[in-house]
Amino acid sequence: MDTHINSKKHIKIKMKDVLSIVSFLLVFLLIWQIVFSLQIWPVVSLPSPAMVGQSFVDLVQENILIESIIISLSRLFIGLVISVVIGGCVGLVMVRFKQFGKTMSSFALGFQSFPSIAWVPFAILLIGFNDLGILFVIVMNSVFSVMNSTYGAIRNIPPIYLHAARNMGASGFLLLRQAWSFAWHALIGAEMLITTGVGLGYILSVGREFSNMSEIIATMIVIFGIGLLFDRFVFSKLDEKVRERWGLTQS
Repeated sequence: MDTHINSKKHIKIKMKDVLSIVSFLLVFLLIWQIVFSLQIWPVVSLPSPAMVGQSFVDLVQENILIESIIISLSRLFIGLVISVVIGGCVGLVMVRFKQFGKTMSSFALGFQSFPSIAWVPFAILLIGFNDLGILFVIVMNSVFSVMNSTYGAIRNIPPIYLHAARNMGASGFLLLRQAWSFAWHALIGAEMLITTGVGLGYILSVGREFSNMSEIIATMIVIFGIGLLFDRFVFSKLDEKVRERWGLTQS
């Protein structure tokens, strides 16, 4: 009985969230259309929602958008895996050797605040205009975040709590969420400047070169949508599962 009630309550909450999102989008589109109709900016600078929608359809029909999403996400996944493996291992070494950890954490913090776009010229001259150059930028922008997160999360925790956390199924998804954010930002910037002929960032670059604002906005919406989907349906679900396992969910 309680399960049925909780299920209905959960559905109501989900429907409320969906309605809120839909309402926000409708208001946003209405304001956008009004601003377009007032012709404050020329059409080349601010197209209408319908024009952006048509660009989105064109990108899909030409198979450019789907291919770019697949390529960009594959680059992101590979770069993220490399960052987590290297950053996690180095972070554990930093915990084991205290002096090394203190020194490395300072360097890692400095590199963590380093703008991702600043790695691009270095990657181009070192590696070239190819996928490896893009992966290099992704890894360099996210590995130090993983490193410092691992180091900071473990170094001051008593061993008994670490053991309890492992038994209760605690995971490093928070670390992964942060690394994903850094990697996603780096990926788009790298694809815009390290032109390989495919990728979401490359579409933005082409749109800029041809002053195609409709295509740029359509791609930006896709990038935003992918980030939102990962946050809502991957990381939020992992968060809920961990909370349920720890008994932290609200009744």
